[in-house]
Amino acid sequence: MRRSFYLKDTTDTESAAKCFAELVFAGDTLLLQGVVGAGKTDFARRLIQTRMAEFGPVEDVPSPTFTLVQSYDLRLVEIWHADLYRLTDVDELYELGLEAAFEEAICLVEWPERLGDLVPKDAMWLRFDITGENSRVMHLEWTGAKWDTVAEILKLMLHEVQTNK
Repeated sequence: MRRSFYLKDTTDTESAAKCFAELVFAGDTLLLQGVVGAGKTDFARRLIQTRMAEFGPVEDVPSPTFTLVQSYDLRLVEIWHADLYRLTDVDELYELGLEAAFEEAICLVEWPERLGDLVPKDAMWLRFDITGENSRVMHLEWTGAKWDTVAEILKLMLHEVQTNK
């Protein structure tokens, strides 16, 4: 299935990230695509911070560009945020433990095309296209039935956010 959403500003991006934060669980993977500066890291940061806020103070969420992976233990679930832009060899993914994280954690993966054959089959693909200084189009693509509900809730949430501004 496919759906696209217009995010007219950073508030809409935050709303989308919050929606996903409430609806993803251990074993879910979001594959974030887009050119440099498209908003992949911003989306991931906002999702992670939304989940952090459920348990206490929200900390800084740095981009994992140089470390490849940052993980966050949020009591009931762990979130792994991976940025594979600087990945030099797919074998590094095994060393990082990303394959196991796909089954046990919520995974947010930037530059997922570098995963090769390790792409989880039921992952949700999110591609961000820049349409203006702060506006984006977020394209979703998925096969797992679980994501149908997520897309419907996102549609309602974004519609509400955009009509109440």
